Amino acid sequence: MSALLSTLSDIATNPAYHDYLALLKGARNGIVYGVKVRFPHALLMAILFGRGSWQSRGENIFRATKQHALNLAKFVTIYKAALLLQKKLNSGVQRSADTFIAGLIGGYVVFGERNAVNEQMVLYVCSRVVASFIPRASAPYSSTPSSGVKPIPPDAATFSFFAALSWAAAVWLFAERGETIQPGMFSSMTYLYRDSDHWNSLRTLLWHNK
Repeated sequence: MSALLSTLSDIATNPAYHDYLALLKGARNGIVYGVKVRFPHALLMAILFGRGSWQSRGENIFRATKQHALNLAKFVTIYKAALLLQKKLNSGVQRSADTFIAGLIGGYVVFGERNAVNEQMVLYVCSRVVASFIPRASAPYSSTPSSGVKPIPPDAATFSFFAALSWAAAVWLFAERGETIQPGMFSSMTYLYRDSDHWNSLRTLLWHNK
C-alpha cells in the first residue's frame, strides 16, 4: 500500500502530468464548492418554504445539491480541457480569446438545459458579468424590493445561448479583466479555476485544496 501511495504521489507532483491532473482537481473543487454553496441554501429554502413531507424535502435538497455540484465539476472540467486543447493547437500559447471560447463550449454543454438550478446559476453569473461593466466605486451596494408580478420562464432555445454567452463572458473577464469581477465571485472563480492548477502532494490534489 505504501508503495502504491508513493507512486501516486510521484505522479501527482510530476510536472509532466500537471495539465491533465488539473482537470481532476478542477472537478474535485467544483464538487466541493457546489456542495458548500447549494446545500445550506437548499436546506434553508426547504425549511422555510418547502412543501410536502420531510422525506420529499430531503430528496429535493439532495437533488439540487447534486446537480449544482456536478454541474460545476463538469463545467470546470470542460472549460480547462478546452483551454488545454486550444493551447496545444496553438503551439503551447494561450490566447485571450481561448477563455471565451472554452467558456462558451462549457456554458452551452453544461448549462444549456433550462431548469431551476441552471437558471439560478446562469442568472447569478450573468448579473456579475453585467455588474463588471459598471464603473468601480467605494459606495455600498443598494437593493430594491422585488415586484409582485408572476414570472414567465425564458424560451428554452434562447436560454441555451444566453447561458453559453454568460459563462463565456464570466471566464473571459476573470482571465483578462479580473479587477472588474465582484469580489465574492472572484474568490469563487479563483478556487475553481486557479487553485485547481496547484498542488504539491496526493493529499493536496484530492483531499485538501491547499
